[in-house]
Amino acid sequence: MSDPAHAATGPSPDAPLPDALKGHWVDTRAPRATRPFLKLARIERPIGWWLLLLPCWWSAGLAAIAAGRPYPDPWHCLLYLIGAVLMRGAGCTFNDIIDRKLDAAVARTRGRPLPSGQVGVKAALAFMVAQALGGLVVLLQFDRFTILLGIASLGIVAIYPFMKRVTNMPQFVLGLAFSWGALLGWSAMFGRVDPPALLVYAASVAWTVGYDTLYAMQDLEDDVMAGIKSSARYFGDHTREAVAICFGLAALLIGIAIGLAGGGLMAWLGFAGFALHLGWQVSRIAGAQGADALMLFRSNKGAGLILAAGLALDGAARAALAGF
Repeated sequence: MSDPAHAATGPSPDAPLPDALKGHWVDTRAPRATRPFLKLARIERPIGWWLLLLPCWWSAGLAAIAAGRPYPDPWHCLLYLIGAVLMRGAGCTFNDIIDRKLDAAVARTRGRPLPSGQVGVKAALAFMVAQALGGLVVLLQFDRFTILLGIASLGIVAIYPFMKRVTNMPQFVLGLAFSWGALLGWSAMFGRVDPPALLVYAASVAWTVGYDTLYAMQDLEDDVMAGIKSSARYFGDHTREAVAICFGLAALLIGIAIGLAGGGLMAWLGFAGFALHLGWQVSRIAGAQGADALMLFRSNKGAGLILAAGLALDGAARAALAGF
């Protein structure tokens, strides 16, 4: 149950959170009783599940190229989408349970359902378990190796919320967890993990450190006061250079993976668009804070989709060219 004292003075379930999409259906049309739970799952902030999903789609597209197929398995891609929404929600709920006191000390997060008293810890735990069970049902649709590989990610997910207390680079641990789909997308096709998948995984980790540093730039002052560690605090005046290195490494590793998998013209065009988008982000970092930092962070959905589209269309383009 919610804490009555907090419920009386805290934000209404109708109040949108600062980094949520404006006018989202969660804040405008969802039944009021469900809104705090939907916000725990970050449904009104879909960028998170997009960033979790995209490495899955990259790897699935690359696996299709390596296997000589015209496109990634549509059923697998749908499962990745459903699984990303569920597991991102479960992970965020767990993170909010652990961080509820820290969140209360940060302006951007104190209106979240737990620190504001809209949802109690027991209800949040039950909701987290329900989402995790849904994710398990999705995972069980794959082969035995992929199932075990997916379960192996839970250890990293479990330790992530504690990392901002003990390391200056919690974004690296987030990357280890958020990039796991790069392994699953390949293993679902081949029943094993090969070098291209490992390269996409490493690239996704570097990409995550870069984009989540942009996200952390929103909270620099509050994080210092609350004692929360982040890569944005750690990099300080060198944030632009650090993000450039992360994004450059991500592009380099993706390029090597495409070469090893035998990617064609569309794959390389997608890669070029991805790399150019990352370069554009770096060019905009200087002086970015608040809304500008959030905009750059969110733009990584577009960067990732450009790459995913190139990889997905590569096989179809080759099949079409072979027909002439």
